[in-house]
Amino acid sequence: MNEILKTLVYDRQVSLTILNTTQLVNDAIKIHNVKGGAAKTLADMLTAATYMSGCLKSDVGAVSLTVKADKEVGTVSVSGDKNLHIRGYIDGNLNGKLKGGYMTVVRDDGFFRPFVGTCELVCDDVSENLMQYFHLSEQIPTAVAISSQFDEDGNCVVAGGVVMQLLPGTSQANMDKAENAMQNFVNVCPVLMELGANGIMQKFFGEETEQKFVYSYFPEYKCNCSRKKISKVLISVGKSELLDIVKEQGKVSVHCHYCNTDYDFDDKDIEELFNE
Repeated sequence: MNEILKTLVYDRQVSLTILNTTQLVNDAIKIHNVKGGAAKTLADMLTAATYMSGCLKSDVGAVSLTVKADKEVGTVSVSGDKNLHIRGYIDGNLNGKLKGGYMTVVRDDGFFRPFVGTCELVCDDVSENLMQYFHLSEQIPTAVAISSQFDEDGNCVVAGGVVMQLLPGTSQANMDKAENAMQNFVNVCPVLMELGANGIMQKFFGEETEQKFVYSYFPEYKCNCSRKKISKVLISVGKSELLDIVKEQGKVSVHCHYCNTDYDFDDKDIEELFNE
């Protein structure tokens, strides 16, 4: 089960998020048929998008993270919304090599003025790069331990992580507590496999939290596209232009990278669109 647990710890001065995204990742790698380094990169980026989606405030909020690796090796793009519908895709050539590329984050909190931040990728590890992003682009001290692990058949056996952010005015003593706590998650996968998200909360933070202030959320891999939405886009192209494409290519085909789905429209479909 996918799950996000959120709370405040250490005198409510530090934000804590624990994520289990294993099923979400398995859904994604099955849809996109990726393995190896590409699967791990996509998995960790999806967990990062899940974390950032869980921080959105507005009901219409959305966030996207795009990584372009050095020398045009490849691209990975992930996104999510306030409903915790997470989706993403990866260029198969991007086989876990991130260093030297750039990460761009676009966060729309529903106020029609999206925040855009970009940072250079300092290594191949998604956690390190996400910490770099928060430090440079949002100036928020953030500790990130995100990872994933796969079996010999390419299935994800565990994915998720632990993220802690310092709130304004955090005391030095509580900064030290947070730093010490994150040492337990340097290798987060075995801990997550053994304890699960709730077990981590209880074992490492149980004395710091009250259960009524621990909030649970349940993300899922879900694309927001549909044939109806694609139809509305096609109508803006114009009937004659669409019929010309059908005449030349036999159909109008629109591919959604996020869910790896093709939407095909023939001349009858086009006629029906404009008759409606």
